Amino acid sequence: MSTAPRIEAAKRDWGHDERGCTVLHIDMDAFFASLEIARHPEYAGKPVIVGTGHRAVVSAANYEARKYGINSAMPAARAHQLCPNGIFLPVDHHYYSAVSHEIFHHILSEITDQIEQVSVDECYMDVSGALLRWNSPTNIARWVRAQVAERYNITCSVGIAGNKLVAKMASTNAKPDGMLLIPLSKHAQFVQMMPLRGIPGIGPAQEKRLNAWGINSVAELAQCSVDELTRATGSALAAQHLWEASHGIDHRPIVLHAPEKSIGQERTFSEDCEELSTVSALLRQCCEKVAASLRARQLLARTLTVKLRFPDLSYMTRQMQLEQPTDAASALYPASVELLLRMLAMPQSVAGTSARLTRPIRLAGISASGLSERSQTVIQPTLDDLLEESDEPSGEMKSTRMRTAEEALDKIREKFGTNSAHLGA
Repeated sequence: MSTAPRIEAAKRDWGHDERGCTVLHIDMDAFFASLEIARHPEYAGKPVIVGTGHRAVVSAANYEARKYGINSAMPAARAHQLCPNGIFLPVDHHYYSAVSHEIFHHILSEITDQIEQVSVDECYMDVSGALLRWNSPTNIARWVRAQVAERYNITCSVGIAGNKLVAKMASTNAKPDGMLLIPLSKHAQFVQMMPLRGIPGIGPAQEKRLNAWGINSVAELAQCSVDELTRATGSALAAQHLWEASHGIDHRPIVLHAPEKSIGQERTFSEDCEELSTVSALLRQCCEKVAASLRARQLLARTLTVKLRFPDLSYMTRQMQLEQPTDAASALYPASVELLLRMLAMPQSVAGTSARLTRPIRLAGISASGLSERSQTVIQPTLDDLLEESDEPSGEMKSTRMRTAEEALDKIREKFGTNSAHLGA
């Protein structure tokens, strides 16, 4: 569910020169909520919010619900206050994923295989190789929109441009149920009429930092040099990106099969948690699930990140480089507790106790990144590993024995369910 700002003046005819405009950004309109209305026609015209429970957050809201100020990631309790007569529905990931799969494989793949899927309801397409058959990018966009509406009774918006940045901004401003072509000659003009947050990737923090330098719009951003933006942002890389974006320039290619960047797991407590042992137990479960996913994908992780969300919905993340690449919960869990204690400014000596936390926690989780294929990753034993190996009668290191135990648990869980067995403390 996009919350990017839209400019009504941008939704106009920018011209019909399609030369070089071979990138399409396709975005389903209020996808989860629209699918719920498609299977419950009686909800049409009413505010529909996907996300229920006093601890839940809004996953999606249709356009009728957004008129009440409801957006994604908002606490469901707050959404109930804003729209007490709204229709609140539970999230049905299986249903949404199934329809998404059909759209990608039975509609979009009919046009080209040059598709970069970035989420369950959004993708980029390079249609340059499909023009011989379809004649123009707008013909493709019209057909896609018609097929999605006819087959699934939902709508999508399409942006057509010469690069991913402008195509995405075009689809955002075409919403809902629209199509917007931005000719190459109009890229800079189109982008520069936007507020700063109109550029994907500029969040509240960066906007505030740019505002402090007197930059309040993309037009003002475009007037700055890269050197000025480097001083404003403190990063030469960020400055170059912002300068190019403010001129409608984007050199990123369509990525067909993006390698998995991270594998994560997080959970929300039924009540705000103030005990270390309870948070630690949840982190252990998250580590087990992430480790099992790593093993199933034959991947190893080099970096661990712990995420905490607090009752006011603010959040904090911290990460560390692991001593060795791993796919074992027995390695991830101690590191996750270490990070947890650092984040809360608590001494490491309280690990394993029921100490009271320095602040209550609403949600906790981990993610593993820096992924590589296990078969192609060299794991160098540490000195402690080598000493342990020489002292152990079996000649096996503890880490090896623990990983073997976890593989055995994988087989048990596969047969009896994911919660049938867990590692001991």
